[in-house]
Amino acid sequence: MRFAALDNAPYEVVLDPETHTAYQLTYFHALGKDRIKELIEGYYRAFFQSLSEATDTDYAVETYTEQQATPAFRAEFLRTLERLEDIRWWLAPSHGVVHIRIPCPECGWAEKRADRTKLAHLDEDGATFTAVCFDHGPYEAHTDPEDDQPYLDLATLYRNVVKERALGRDTNVLHVMMKGGDWTFGCQLVDGALGALGTPPARMPIRVFTPQVLAPTGAKLSKSLLREQGAGALPADVETWMLDTTAWPGHTDDYVDALVWLVGELLTDPKHFFRSFTVKELGRLMTARPAEAVIRAHEMGIYKRYFDLIATGRKTTEIRVNDSGRRKIREGSLIRFRCQGKQILTRVTRIARYNTFDEMFDHESVASVNPCATREEQLANIRQIYPPEREALGVVAIGIELVDPPRPD
Repeated sequence: MRFAALDNAPYEVVLDPETHTAYQLTYFHALGKDRIKELIEGYYRAFFQSLSEATDTDYAVETYTEQQATPAFRAEFLRTLERLEDIRWWLAPSHGVVHIRIPCPECGWAEKRADRTKLAHLDEDGATFTAVCFDHGPYEAHTDPEDDQPYLDLATLYRNVVKERALGRDTNVLHVMMKGGDWTFGCQLVDGALGALGTPPARMPIRVFTPQVLAPTGAKLSKSLLREQGAGALPADVETWMLDTTAWPGHTDDYVDALVWLVGELLTDPKHFFRSFTVKELGRLMTARPAEAVIRAHEMGIYKRYFDLIATGRKTTEIRVNDSGRRKIREGSLIRFRCQGKQILTRVTRIARYNTFDEMFDHESVASVNPCATREEQLANIRQIYPPEREALGVVAIGIELVDPPRPD
């Protein structure tokens, strides 16, 4: 999971007293890389780390500043400039002027609506832009895929087109975009631009839209309220922790466990996930969850015949390929095996890693993996489940012992 930190959000907006042109300064240009990192660490790191542990999912945080500096992003941006006439009405339906902000290299301020920022030249060597700073006057900036300058501050729709086109070129990974429900209409414009650029169907982005959180008025709950006016400006029924996870009245793990439980409740009937909820209803649900202690464990699905062997204590070694999820398992970790509405909680007694299944069976007891099958039968069964490219990741043998008897979910 990759979380995007939009440090190009406007930190301050001013009007040029002479031209009345709006200029903005991004969070990155106002605070700098180190201060942005401190904000992410302070507000999000504990939450992300707890969420990673609760869901057994690796994660990374990438700022927009880091993203726009990559060769892949810049190369895709330059490709879109060649078709700007085809996409501009998708990216700016009301006026057809695509906002490409190139901050002044001396002070970092940029025209908010890019009124006087122009594409002056485009060829195989890159693109040259001209712009005007209200303090330092006209300036010129050149960009190419190999240079991380100048800073490319693209408007929201344009940024998403470039990002999703760049990700779509990676055919070895299935990228799924997670977006808030308020983005459903914006994505229609993004998809229109992607279509105008000739994006093949197989490279069109896959998206999942999360429920939209509404204020009591029915409007989308705005984070800018908290940032600009403080907690006192929040509407009735809006708890501060709904916008600031550090304000949760308890441990971060408890907050994350409540969120994970909430998502599980909504997904018991997916129609509940694809709708909006008021802050009052979400608050009620979050505080109404069962008070029983949450036992965090690595989750694994398993076939019934193996589930039954674990439940009776006859299977004491579980075999998996050594993918990213399995690399996080350590001696003493808990694993919750699930099968057909039942679950078993086990504790890891040991971990052994091998290059292949054959090598694994040279060192592991065949009966501990499956007392009902020979080595040859087990190898045949395992390789029906895991193709060669999965086995190439390596093999992990996990020693397990029962913690509690199987019970319904």
